[in-house]
Amino acid sequence: MITCATEHHAVLQACEHLQKREGFHVTFLPVDSHGRVEPNQVADAITRETTLVSIMTANNETGTLQPVEEIATLCRERGVLFHTDAIQSFGKEPLTAAGFDALSIAAHKFHGPKGAGLLYLRSGLPLERLQHGGAHENQRRPGTENVAAIAGMATAAKLASQDIGAEAARQAQLRDKLWAGIQSAFPEAVRNGHPVKCLANTLNVSFPGLDGEGLIIALDLAGIAVSSGSACMVGSVVPSHVLLAMGVAPEVAQATVRFSLGKPTTEKEIDQAIERMDGVFTRLRASTHI
Repeated sequence: MITCATEHHAVLQACEHLQKREGFHVTFLPVDSHGRVEPNQVADAITRETTLVSIMTANNETGTLQPVEEIATLCRERGVLFHTDAIQSFGKEPLTAAGFDALSIAAHKFHGPKGAGLLYLRSGLPLERLQHGGAHENQRRPGTENVAAIAGMATAAKLASQDIGAEAARQAQLRDKLWAGIQSAFPEAVRNGHPVKCLANTLNVSFPGLDGEGLIIALDLAGIAVSSGSACMVGSVVPSHVLLAMGVAPEVAQATVRFSLGKPTTEKEIDQAIERMDGVFTRLRASTHI
């Protein structure tokens, strides 16, 4: 199997389990300073024993987009199955399933019900069941389906797929305005991820010299909701594995926050956030003597 070092733990830990307990050999590809894997890296890693490549469409911490369609094409040419974790990008970036053998999405990422997800499988692709005890979902797993959540996810998917381009452009403009405001208030700030090939709604920023936990608390008290990285790793005090794989120093990685925008985000909210952050940085600078 082949994956990359910046994948979500849902993929990384599954691969680690297969390597430790099921006898698989897993290649964890490195990424560049922007967090991207190049298709030629995948091509060079494929061997006659390779059965599956899994590369995420967009990173959940930095928003960096991977060249998944090119990777899907080369995997198809070599007879290797390709899966992409499209959970972070669905509803934000146009995405065709052409060339993919498997694709995952989750409803909560596009304003649907939490706990509902979808696995796309190319027609004719065999899938061995991991759970037994029922014949639901075309004999793939046991358990009664949550029909209400599935219906809600379907509706949310339709709504999220409308005007993707216009909404992405709007959010990108707000994101860039937010970044400009952060740079003005804290010139030492560093933006992580690819500056162009990235999601419109994600801004990952390091604040060298500041205490990450203190920064998050200060921003929260100012009414600004941010994350230290992946929302799935709440409570974790270790540096982000994504940033470390990108070559970010551990002490800088720990002083990093993720700003996320969405359809409800307004320009007024961005202006308010910039104004409040200016005061937060002033106080933190005074306390840390930066």
